[in-house]
Amino acid sequence: MSLRASSSPAEPYDLAIIGGGINGAGIARDAAGRGLSVVLFEKGDLGGSTSANSTKLIHGGLRYLEHYEFRLVREALIEREILLGIAPHIIWPLRFVLPHHQGLRPAWLLRLGLFLYDHLGGRKALPATKRIDLTSSPLGAPLRPGHAIGFEYSDCWVEDSRLVLLNAKDAAERGAAIHPRMAVTAARRDGAFWHITAEGRDGTTECHACAVVNAAGPWVGAVQGMVTGSNQPARLRLVRGSHIVLPRLYDHDRAYIFQNADGRIIFAIPYERDFTLIGTTDEDHPNPEEAPQISENEIAYLCAAASSYFRTPVTREDIVWTYSGLRPLYDDGAGKAQEATRDYVLKLDAPAGQAPLLTIFGGKITTYRKLAEAALAELGLKPEKAGWTARAPLPGGDFAPDGFPGLLAAFQRDFPLLPGSLCTRLLRAYGTRAWQVFTPGHDPGPAIGADLHAAELDYLRREEWAESAADVLWRRSKLGLRFDAVARDRLARLMEG
Repeated sequence: MSLRASSSPAEPYDLAIIGGGINGAGIARDAAGRGLSVVLFEKGDLGGSTSANSTKLIHGGLRYLEHYEFRLVREALIEREILLGIAPHIIWPLRFVLPHHQGLRPAWLLRLGLFLYDHLGGRKALPATKRIDLTSSPLGAPLRPGHAIGFEYSDCWVEDSRLVLLNAKDAAERGAAIHPRMAVTAARRDGAFWHITAEGRDGTTECHACAVVNAAGPWVGAVQGMVTGSNQPARLRLVRGSHIVLPRLYDHDRAYIFQNADGRIIFAIPYERDFTLIGTTDEDHPNPEEAPQISENEIAYLCAAASSYFRTPVTREDIVWTYSGLRPLYDDGAGKAQEATRDYVLKLDAPAGQAPLLTIFGGKITTYRKLAEAALAELGLKPEKAGWTARAPLPGGDFAPDGFPGLLAAFQRDFPLLPGSLCTRLLRAYGTRAWQVFTPGHDPGPAIGADLHAAELDYLRREEWAESAADVLWRRSKLGLRFDAVARDRLARLMEG
């Protein structure tokens, strides 16, 4: 999609967004759906930083209750069911087992917290908490002896990077200009407009906009300095969250949440059918230009924390993949990284008669949609059309949250020769648009590696801005876990061709 030329402010965009993570993509979608003209610039791949490296949960944040963040938890719990309703292909219910640990939080306190968790957000679609006997339940079988009591509660899983892509895709289909790999290099106020310069591989482009949103995540401070010329440091605290992935540690479909003696928690989650995901850590990481990578201390911490619960020890040698992301949190002065608020903070700079700038700090992937509504309300943009994103499904999500089995059965009838695992993966990634990826009666083409076929690769390049092997293997999918070196090289050559 070409960028609209604008040598004068005669036809400015209503809104320019800097940053293509979940917050930027969510704002673009909401604004475009209200009939606003929108342009979004992202210097890298969409969702290529923080938003692709989360723990991949749509949840209220049980531990935030201990920090008295009741408003944040309530909003997140309400959003949990809204997002399940609009994206049931990439978001689905997940049950969590919380074992009681002698010497840590008492059982009555866990039960009280879970009672609040069940009722604070008006839970409707998800099942309630229940107490379980870990000595007799299969859910206790993977655990070390000594864990007798546990609780099972509900949250949701999300394909995080695909959530970004689907918001950007919907924004584009509603008229937004979405530009990954195009960095804003200058932005200056020109009265009631912003004059924006952006650079990509095809050269430099300029446009005008009535308002700018700085949703640059870890780089929000750098963008703030560029567009305002201010040397004031941004109230930003970068916290690194690291994860490890191992071969599947147990057979059932539940996740675990484990308490640790330092007050932190970790999750162990079924992942990509054959793996278990363990995370996360909370470490300060002050330099956004330093790519986040898991440290030896973080590996040791996650292995030790998981091993203190599982019968089979988790060792460094078991790890098949690691990833780390930076959370761009608002610096509220908390002493420890894990205590810093996960709530979002919006800062509006709107001098009289001048075009406004809205800067976004923090936020959780679960509350991105509410953040988008709050951002547009702060800018005063078409408030009469607010709320539509709670009802309109994301691309491919136009089926009921409990309708996945029927959708899968229909797809398998149309493609009887495809393996069931491939059908499930396609439906989970694309929902009802899987029929646009593979067309009945047409050859899906040769397999490139694992179960990626030429037809799917063509779709990703044509419809989802995929330009590199990493885009395909780690952000549009997690097929990187299954590709060998030969298949990776083959894909890289295809993407370069």
